[in-house]
Amino acid sequence: MMKVKSFEEIDILQKDLAELQATRMSGTKNSYNSVTAVLRTRLERLLRERELRKSNRSVQPNEEFRDGNRETDFSVDSQFSTEGDEEEFFEGTTPTAAFSDGNERQDGQRPKQRLLVVANRLPVSAVRRGEDTWQLEVSVGGLVSALLGLNEFEARWIGWAGVNVPDEIGQRSLTKALAEKRCIPVFLDEEIVHQYYNGYCNNILWPLFHYLGLPQEDRLATTRSFQSQFDAYKRANQMFADVVNEHYEEGDFVWCHDYHLMYLPKCLKEHNNKMKVGWFLHTPFPSSEIHRTLPSRSELLRSVLAADLVGFHTYDYARHFVSACTRILGLEGTPEGVEDQGKLTRVAAFPIGIDSVRFIRALELPQVKAHVKELKERFSGRKVMLGVDRLDMIKGIPQKILAFEKFLEENPNWRDKVVLLQIAVPTRTDVPEYQKLTCQVHEIVGRINGRFGTLTTVPIHHLDRSLDFHALCALYSVTDVALVTSLRDGMNLVSYEYVACQDEKKGVLILSEFAGAAQSLGAGAILVNPWNVTEVATSIGYALNMPADEREKRHHHNFMHVTTHTSQEWAETFVSELNDTVVEAQMRIRQIPPLLQTKDALERYMQSNNRLLILGFNATLTEPVDAPGRRVDQFKEMEVKLHPDLKQPLKNLCNDPKTTIVVLSGSNREVLDKNFGGYNMWLAAEHGMFLRRTKGEWMTTMPENLHMDWVDSVKHVFEYFTERTPRSHFEQRETSLVWNYKYADVEFGRLQAKDMLQHLWTGPISNASVEVVQGGRSVEVRAVGVTKGAAIDRILGEIVHNKDVNAPIDYVLCIGHFLSKDEDIYTFFEPELPCGPSAAAVRTNIPNPVNGPALNLATGKCGSSAYCNNPPNRPLSASDGRTVNNGNGNTWWPAMRDRMAVHEGSSVLDLKSDNYFSCAVGRNRSSARYLLGSSADVVYLLKELAALSSPS
Repeated sequence: MMKVKSFEEIDILQKDLAELQATRMSGTKNSYNSVTAVLRTRLERLLRERELRKSNRSVQPNEEFRDGNRETDFSVDSQFSTEGDEEEFFEGTTPTAAFSDGNERQDGQRPKQRLLVVANRLPVSAVRRGEDTWQLEVSVGGLVSALLGLNEFEARWIGWAGVNVPDEIGQRSLTKALAEKRCIPVFLDEEIVHQYYNGYCNNILWPLFHYLGLPQEDRLATTRSFQSQFDAYKRANQMFADVVNEHYEEGDFVWCHDYHLMYLPKCLKEHNNKMKVGWFLHTPFPSSEIHRTLPSRSELLRSVLAADLVGFHTYDYARHFVSACTRILGLEGTPEGVEDQGKLTRVAAFPIGIDSVRFIRALELPQVKAHVKELKERFSGRKVMLGVDRLDMIKGIPQKILAFEKFLEENPNWRDKVVLLQIAVPTRTDVPEYQKLTCQVHEIVGRINGRFGTLTTVPIHHLDRSLDFHALCALYSVTDVALVTSLRDGMNLVSYEYVACQDEKKGVLILSEFAGAAQSLGAGAILVNPWNVTEVATSIGYALNMPADEREKRHHHNFMHVTTHTSQEWAETFVSELNDTVVEAQMRIRQIPPLLQTKDALERYMQSNNRLLILGFNATLTEPVDAPGRRVDQFKEMEVKLHPDLKQPLKNLCNDPKTTIVVLSGSNREVLDKNFGGYNMWLAAEHGMFLRRTKGEWMTTMPENLHMDWVDSVKHVFEYFTERTPRSHFEQRETSLVWNYKYADVEFGRLQAKDMLQHLWTGPISNASVEVVQGGRSVEVRAVGVTKGAAIDRILGEIVHNKDVNAPIDYVLCIGHFLSKDEDIYTFFEPELPCGPSAAAVRTNIPNPVNGPALNLATGKCGSSAYCNNPPNRPLSASDGRTVNNGNGNTWWPAMRDRMAVHEGSSVLDLKSDNYFSCAVGRNRSSARYLLGSSADVVYLLKELAALSSPS
């Protein structure tokens, strides 16, 4: 037993926790450092909260929730189940009185934090007795017991009551009756239930998540009705969301449960993005190769990712989910979860437990002791083996019975000394597959009993019904060997219940390795592959002959786990992690730039006299080809094209004499010529290393002595990895090489990229003056100092030199989907950020290229000298394939650095902070001032700007 702490110690812990929570929830700027400090000691804080919970339980035991002396029928239905599809349905029920008022606080302390629990089924079954009268019965389920242990929270349940109530009077009266039990109903009509519950949930998701695949029979009919079922699934989830939104209060936690409500997190977040949402799956989550067969795979994954915290029973299920998001959605999987443009959804394993105290105490009840005595007399002189399962395909009942038959075949001396008691609770009796399974099990049992039975005894006792709680506890207590042979199970808490009732007998647990419980009880149990009948039969023999000392050691290990990892601890841990996840998410949001306010950008645009628009190309002005719901077409994506809706707006903007447009891209010159050759603008290719006005010739801004002798060796490496990485490709540019594995297998591509980088750093570029820039799924090798920010100053200088700027630039709009290495272009224009040793703003006289007299142009960004009369830009002739020096000298970098320090272009800026708009497209992590969600937002913005522009 855990040592009970003194009240003084508990008081200190409570004060510390209150201070931590107050600091975490503070939204002021002054608390920024404090919150950061708390986040750095996250593990310490979680451990402290755990200790506080244990101390509170020890000092104030909640006996009301642990009372096991009530007579309760053992029912197959749980609060989640599709007629009993939930793994923890064999747990005991909780008294109605405790559920209805167990969360009331009578000590005058502050109100409890509210927790909205949203599940497909309410933990209360409703039976209509009259027009406005209802009879309510508490249903069986592990979640009920788990959440009643959350003394710090006031729980409200939201779900379907399992009954169709079409009339308004019935709905009002049922709502009122359920309110006394802290339950809030969601009313679903019969058609929705048929399509959503019986159709999509039971016929599509449940088999797929248990590795049974999509329905094989009537495949055409299934495919034809699939979309209607999925539409009903989304409508039902929206109906749940509407009820949640109606009862939600600021600060509430919302905990969504199971595969019935995978679409719910998205619905909730779209209504209120600040809502604290967690989602937990009570079944297995299949591997990505299984999940990818689901037609709505991407939409469901993205819907779940809208939650702040996603929980699973085991690490395997969590790993499969992250892998599916990585392989199917192309997102970044991290040790903490799944990241999508700076938004992190935490993914973790939270193994559920049982209310072990209730089972242990039940063994002391007189009615349970009477059952135990009766069973011992009935099976005196024989070893008892037990199986308790739903009669379901995933439970492996036929495999279990066949393994027992093989054991009897190979061990004739045990035939009259052992008996197998199989409790098979009927479920979904109207489904043909389940009817077929029932007949199969009955046939096998009859054959074995006829073969090995006698006039007085049979080796198998098979019951097609459920048992009440007390009879079940007695049966657990007298069992020598428990057999759990699930072919696939989310958790299977029968194994937990058996261990909890075995402290006296120290029985042996044979557990399927495909049950989630194998992750927790694997050390003390005998793990088997249920498909290997020979292995299971051998394990039965080993368990029956196991020495007493080994039985005791194995049982002790499992008993300690079951009694410490309870259902209450599971619920408290999840809610604590959800709270912590929300706090961390708030910290990330503070670091994410806000969305661009289009109205403000348009007003400033109209008030300015000389505007500069710097536009990226890829993922900014390009036509989207990988929109959600569309299959990625590698061939079309590799051929980047200007968005067709931008052709006319760009023409209007280019014809405005007050507006100068520069398209700055990493693409080569041919790509920019092909897409923008017909516009009156400036094109900067390969990160600004090549520049031209569309009416003129290409020139280069590269240093004259730039070394490029590393290109051939890097090219050989890229060719090698391209050949060995399917669907990868590389692009050779004049100043860089790019290897792209966007379309390759995600995990294999990352491994190959890692191997490539190691090879590059130890070989071809070990002594070269180059930089390696890693993109999301690309590796680029370029010369040192080749960035968009480094090039923009020289580009502006060339624009002035070309007599394109007649007045100071007083408005800058910079939009792009740039790599982090190239985001120095955003900070280049920041008026409050000095960029050189002369931080003070100075005014410089520049010869007016048109009128002759000097213009007094102010630089609001940084001090700079006058524009260099001999710029480093060199025109390229049509035959000049590459104008870079491949000599062996090492003097090019000082010259390049000196030229970059001139800042010949920044002197044309007279830019105030309010007139500068830098926008990152589709990147939450950015040094830009604002965000634009996608290229569609860029299209809208440029159309609005074009509408305000004046033609020349």
